[in-house]
Amino acid sequence: MPTLPREDLDAIVSDLGEEWTRLRGADVLVTGGTGFFGVWLVSSLLHANDQLGLGLRVHVVARRPEQLLDRLPELRSATHLRLLAADVRCFCPPPATRITHLIHAATAASALLVAQDPAEMAHVAAEGTRNLISLAAERGVERILFTSSGAVYGRNQAEVTHVAEDQMGIVDPLLTRNAYAEGKRLAEAYCAAYVEKWQLPVIIARCYAFVGPFLPLDAHFAIGNFIRDALSGKCIVVAGDGTARRSYLYATDLTSWLLRALLRGTPGRPYNVGSERDVSIAELAALVGGQRGIPFEIRGKRDPSRAIDSYAPSTERIRRELGVAERVSLEEGVRRTMAWYELRLRGGAS
Repeated sequence: MPTLPREDLDAIVSDLGEEWTRLRGADVLVTGGTGFFGVWLVSSLLHANDQLGLGLRVHVVARRPEQLLDRLPELRSATHLRLLAADVRCFCPPPATRITHLIHAATAASALLVAQDPAEMAHVAAEGTRNLISLAAERGVERILFTSSGAVYGRNQAEVTHVAEDQMGIVDPLLTRNAYAEGKRLAEAYCAAYVEKWQLPVIIARCYAFVGPFLPLDAHFAIGNFIRDALSGKCIVVAGDGTARRSYLYATDLTSWLLRALLRGTPGRPYNVGSERDVSIAELAALVGGQRGIPFEIRGKRDPSRAIDSYAPSTERIRRELGVAERVSLEEGVRRTMAWYELRLRGGAS
């Protein structure tokens, strides 16, 4: 079973360059270490440690951290990795555990959970964050990154196609489908309060949509579902009318951007993380299907009275302040993801 491509991990190490020296001898705590973000962050940190001799240690917190080893079996022999089983809402490491950097990436981003238990969805996001940043304040953690979401912006004005960090739309707190967004908004409020009262060095990354190895192919992500259908040779089905617009950043860029935010972002400042290149869902279906000659079908009907749903960020702030760049195109990101999954299905090695 393939793990993350070596060339992708090498690209992340190269992209960060001298920034890695800021993590020399560090103890990095990563929550949500078994998810899409976590797998890429943990792998990149340990790969950089091996390549550069940083002497850093990675502590992974998850409810079932052994899933990380199922996904990345080569880490079973990693001497600089420690797995900690816990719910982030009540996690408290032993007093002797050293933590210099915290990446809080644990989240319950599940459409099924929103439908079945929206209160649990909001509570994990908000209370988990409050517990982690309180712990960070007590332990004197040097740098903290909280992975929030572009969902906090809510419904945008029709004329806004790419949302900047100072533009807030509308989120109706009484609609249970907004439980994820409301949980992230409250989590950000906790971060802001700790920054203001205790000068806690918390940086916020508002993350959008992504593509890359380990992206779930059976969840609520359109691009994952399209890749699944294309790999199985099925016609790609667009349930809606195909006009909604989304953008997708490849996982290597995602990882580099998050690590730069952790190391050099301004405390209390949010940074959008995502691609500015937005495409319609119909265009996305055509792009994915075109990689394997698979057709697509649009099932929904366009309602001309409704504004087009757009979900894409302005990334001017993070590009200007932290010097990041989008290095992998959407076409290339889809190609790499599909090739990786094909290898996985064949049981090959990366």
